[in-house]
Amino acid sequence: MSAAALPLWLDVTVSALVLAGALIAFLGSLGLLRLKTYFERVHAPAIIATLGCWCILHASLVYFSATGDGLALHLLLIALFVAVTVPVTSVFLMRAALFRARRAGEQVPPVLSRTTDENARDF
Repeated sequence: MSAAALPLWLDVTVSALVLAGALIAFLGSLGLLRLKTYFERVHAPAIIATLGCWCILHASLVYFSATGDGLALHLLLIALFVAVTVPVTSVFLMRAALFRARRAGEQVPPVLSRTTDENARDF
């Protein structure tokens, strides 16, 4: 199957997924500009890297599976790797920033856990 002979359903599906991924990336970029503090801003790149990346990868999976020799499973491995690493990295970055801000005496988001008290923050 050549690129010129793709069926309409394939063109529409791939185009919709790519546009959805681009729109999500754009909205996440606006979130980086609009949100004020680091603790608010850290969520925007996580959304871009997970949902936007998944849309683009699924568009690639549909396109290359239809035009290639078979199912392009290596793209699912990339999506799985991104889905595992992005949240873990975001949590580590948020915890490091929170620890640093607490040590510096800055105003930080409140503790949401009911098991901690004010004295437990002074570690």
